[in-house]
Amino acid sequence: MLHPRTSETGTHVHATHGRTVRDLRRENRTAVLRRLYFDGPMSRLMLGPAIGLSSGSVSNVVAELVAEGLVEEAGSVDSAGGRPQTLLRISPGSGCMIGVDVGETRVRVELFDLTLNELARTERPLPSTGPRTARYDVDLVVRHVRDGVAEVLRTAGVDPERLLGVGVGVPGIIAYTPEDGAVVHGQTVGWDAVPFERLLREAGDLPDTVPYWIDNGAKTLGQAEMWFGAGRGARSAVTVLFGSGVGACVVTDPLGSGRALEWGHLTVSVRGRRCRCGSRGCLEAYAGAEALLERWAEAGGQPPAGADEETALTAMLAAAYPAEGSAAAPDSTALAVLEETAEYLGAGFSDLINLFQPERVLVGGWAGLQLGTRFLDTVTRYATQYALRYPASRTTVTLGTLGPEAVTVGAALLPLADFFTRGGRRPETTPSAPTPAWQTALADRVTP
Repeated sequence: MLHPRTSETGTHVHATHGRTVRDLRRENRTAVLRRLYFDGPMSRLMLGPAIGLSSGSVSNVVAELVAEGLVEEAGSVDSAGGRPQTLLRISPGSGCMIGVDVGETRVRVELFDLTLNELARTERPLPSTGPRTARYDVDLVVRHVRDGVAEVLRTAGVDPERLLGVGVGVPGIIAYTPEDGAVVHGQTVGWDAVPFERLLREAGDLPDTVPYWIDNGAKTLGQAEMWFGAGRGARSAVTVLFGSGVGACVVTDPLGSGRALEWGHLTVSVRGRRCRCGSRGCLEAYAGAEALLERWAEAGGQPPAGADEETALTAMLAAAYPAEGSAAAPDSTALAVLEETAEYLGAGFSDLINLFQPERVLVGGWAGLQLGTRFLDTVTRYATQYALRYPASRTTVTLGTLGPEAVTVGAALLPLADFFTRGGRRPETTPSAPTPAWQTALADRVTP
């Protein structure tokens, strides 16, 4: 049976459906912070109808947030027949987040204030030669993250205690264990159950109160595009991360967390090309930038010797689509490989459309943005041919708008999203409970 609780004003209220007064206050704070963050500046009068709270509740919540330094005044606006209304906004300096992208050629680390103004950034290259597993040496990546975090904090003169957290986007599937936190299963990069969160915590110098948030890179890209990019305003979307390999994230709640998909490892050709995951016929074995360049070379193309994938892909596109006014003829081999790749991608998009029926499919990642400007229309045409007519007619395929570095922004949103969920409060340390007397008394009798 639920017992009445006493509110701060002294009146008795009942918890309903397991929700307490504290829960309601946190939810109200979350609603105000989110509305100001995405749609501010706003006045108190505007906030009430926008989030469904009474003017009294809004005033109480705003007073708390202003007193804590999370919200500040931002000028005023005239009101109809009354005195000017004070506008409110999120205070940029009230907290910081770090976003990390463990990418295919480098580890990028960026420090942001609460409103995503960039305060500092650094990049540390990964080896460009040798086996992929050597390029993604776990100890090297951990050092790059540790040193990068220390550098951006030092460059911006930010105390680590101000951090809401460090978000990290990585390749692979993320699982969680009580002992190690986030564990990465990155088969394509040779990471087999890597306790990445524990390794970062042990190697870094951040206070224990600063959490690490580790998730799939396609998922962090999806969150960034839904909050601030091409997905804004959509109720559902699938975001495709197209780089050396391909991945995707499906989002069905615009403000919620998406779900990472190992889309690149759908089988598109039984007993087909060997994929870097070890299987055969995966979409990634045909449509990832690494495979695309391999197929160009196998067909007789000439990728620049010793060039990294981004440079080589640029060269392939230049060969297939010579600059206007150039005397060079289009490279028929490059064109044929790109056309075949567009069909594979279109078939892959059709699977996403049929399975999830999203409003939008958003294409991001450095390779996706390079290729998309050239043949996204062709990919969309194939997707429409392969998909069911009804969901295809309701889905728009478009490029992401946040650029090739959106994974880093999305990673920084991981601690920010948690901060909002907590109503703008930092994680609390749970006090350890004393051991029950019976457990102590019977300890010697219990068989291990």
